[in-house]
Amino acid sequence: MTAVTELLHPNFQRSSSPHPVYAAVAGRSALERCIALPNPRDNRLLAALSDAACFDILPALEGIALKAGQVLYESGGAQRYVYFPTSSVVALVNVLENGAAGELAMTGNDGVVGISFFMGGETTTYRAEVLRAGYAYRLSGALLKQAFERGGKLQQLLLRYTQALITQMTQTAVCNRHHVIEQQLCRWLLLNLDRAPSNDLAMTQELIAHMLGVRREGVTDAAGKLQKRGAIQYRRGHITVLDRTKLEASACECYAAVKREYDRLIPAAVLPQSILRPHRRHAPAALLRQSAGTEHAASL
Repeated sequence: MTAVTELLHPNFQRSSSPHPVYAAVAGRSALERCIALPNPRDNRLLAALSDAACFDILPALEGIALKAGQVLYESGGAQRYVYFPTSSVVALVNVLENGAAGELAMTGNDGVVGISFFMGGETTTYRAEVLRAGYAYRLSGALLKQAFERGGKLQQLLLRYTQALITQMTQTAVCNRHHVIEQQLCRWLLLNLDRAPSNDLAMTQELIAHMLGVRREGVTDAAGKLQKRGAIQYRRGHITVLDRTKLEASACECYAAVKREYDRLIPAAVLPQSILRPHRRHAPAALLRQSAGTEHAASL
């Protein structure tokens, strides 16, 4: 049984021959496996699937760490995997011939990166670039396509997610054309917060300007106004959201429109307590001091 399966089904007996992808992870203590891998169902799509619906893809999920700035695939480039982020955020960016760029949408724990596999296009006209470092689960695109073509709950959920993603793309286009930079920045920050488990965003104003397709000076001015209102705190390379309510009050209607559509199409799943696992930062210090392979760790 793979380490991923153990995270979702802690009462299953482990196989003596774990999946090759997880050979290194499966050799650790139960505590170490718990800390090394986030719960796959921290991803909203995987959480919405029943055990039966994700039975075919579950053993093939590969937990990986993504670095900020990492390119998962280029425009028109070959793609091998789809990615289900848990704590990372990936930006879908369109880059023009002159080097100018703009973010079309972002995907985090709300969805999957690589919709072209199951939509039949195989490639895309945009780049997928990691915006916020964190974890994700990747899966062979060919395997997901096979599961999608069998129909059922997985197919329905992926199609609903695609509709939500299209809504985000179209709303982003309208927002970037008709709303001021401060409103665009608020929308962008709020979408980020919804897709990762922290109020602290490690990114520069230059990166934000690149994603919004505007001048850095415009972002500097907008961030300064938000900081004076007590909505955010900015220090070099980091933005911390202090008051989400103030941020929402300064945003245009585009953020709310996108959020409503995601909530309508992909309802948040209520997970049984038996499959919940702590994140690294929540692991008790006393347990972290336990040596690998002890009876106590093995019982977790």
